[in-house]
Order: sequence, then C-alpha cells, then structure tokens
Amino acid sequence: MNLLLAEVAQATQRLADAGVPSPRFDAEELAAFVHGVKRGELHAVADADFDARYWEAVARREAREPLQHITGRAFFRYLELQVGPGVFVPRPETESVVGWAIDAVRAMDVVEPLIVDLCSGSGAIALALAQEVPRSRVHAVELDEGALRWARKNVEGSRVQLHQGNALTALPELDGQVDLVISNPPYIPLTEWEYVAPEARDHDPQLALFSGEDGLDTIRGIERTAHRLLRPGGVVVIEHADTQGGQVPWIFTEERGWADAADHPDLNKRPRFATARRATP
Repeated sequence: MNLLLAEVAQATQRLADAGVPSPRFDAEELAAFVHGVKRGELHAVADADFDARYWEAVARREAREPLQHITGRAFFRYLELQVGPGVFVPRPETESVVGWAIDAVRAMDVVEPLIVDLCSGSGAIALALAQEVPRSRVHAVELDEGALRWARKNVEGSRVQLHQGNALTALPELDGQVDLVISNPPYIPLTEWEYVAPEARDHDPQLALFSGEDGLDTIRGIERTAHRLLRPGGVVVIEHADTQGGQVPWIFTEERGWADAADHPDLNKRPRFATARRATP
C-alpha cells in the first residue's frame, strides 16, 4: 500500500466517525481531486507526490461541508457540473426522475419537443434533457441570483435557455405549447428543519429546501403553472420526498384537468416523484 492509500484509510475512519454517509467514497474522491487523478489511479500516486492539502480537504468534509463544495464539481448522469455555495447540489435520486422524463419525451411523436425545467438550480435537469434528447428545446427557470450564477456557468455553450423568474408565473409566452414540465422543487416541511442532514441544512440555499408547513406549497403552485404551460397530452414530472408518496398525485386531480396521475419509486423502491398528463378537452 502506498502512502496515499494509507492516508485514505485513515481519512475514511475520520469521516465515518463524523457521521459522513459515504466515508470511503468521499475520502477517495477528495484524494483524487487534490492529486489530480481519477479514483482508480490513487494507487499510482508516488509517496513523494503526496499533497498535505489532502488533510485540509478531509477536515472540511469532516465538518460536514458538502463534498461538491470542496471539489467544486458534481456529477449528474453524463454531466460534470460546477457547483458551490449558493446553489443546491444535485442528488443521485434525481437521476431516476430525469430518466423517466427522457423516456416519456422520446415516446412522444414530437420532432422538437419543448421542455421547461422549473426551479432549475444548477441547471442539472435541463442540461441532462438537452444532452439526451438532442432535438429538444429546453428552457430553465430559476429565481435565486446565487443559484443563477452557477447555472449560467453550466449552461454556457449549451442549447438550454436560462431565465430568471418565479416558477409560479414563468414563461407565459409558452402557455399551451410545452410537451414536458419537470421540476425538483423545494419540498421539505418547515417542521422538519432539525432532521435535515447538515450538508443540506447548513449549505444548500433555504429557498431550495423548504416549502410551507407540509412541504407542498411550491408543488401546489407548480401544478397550476404546469397546467398553464402544457399542451393537451403534455406531461408533468415532479420530484418529492419519499414521505410524501401518495400525497402529490392527489394535487393533480381530474377536476383540475389532469389524467393518469401516479407516483414512481426511486432506485431504493421509495416513492420519489409524481407524474401526470394534462387531460385532452
């Protein structure tokens, strides 16, 4: 075992003792970042090349600063995104939400599907859709200026059109034309503040996390926006907490002009996102 791998083993134990959920992965990722190699290449770093700044990075993670804030990057599907303080760090569970949306759009008989991503944050969802549905026209809406600074960096050179605006009033010029509306909105109840992981509670923007007493205020607003934006037969996909399974589909009722409202599980078989189709008159 070389020096770096020995240090990674010690760092793993320190991160585990600090309650970090994935201590081995994070210790290796920090080592790879500091030394400018891939995780699978750590064994090839010569002892003489060990960089003591590794322990500075480990200490930051030990204090529960998000891994992605330390490295400045987040991986999402096939993307590498720039992230940092002021923007919500995209989570792996959202990848399955996007996967469902991509399949739904591909199944549509539409040459150039029109897609709107509400509460876009870093732009992860919008960029993934633009990349994996090549002829799509993608609009991303974000209200917070801090998040927009990161989104602008990420969408530069892409086909995503980024808009600063409120998800509840956005893009009236597209009313009745959109094929897919997708969102990972704030959905944590205010009463759950103390139970939120410190990486999110202390570092993600509050605007991206909390939404009323039951966590569903923004989702209720997005229901109205989605109905306004979508064409008949268009689809909405919206992420929610696993504890809200069964609640969100009831927001998209037949009386409000929806059909086929349903919940879907994530990779851990927990209810993670809801979908509905705008009913045909």
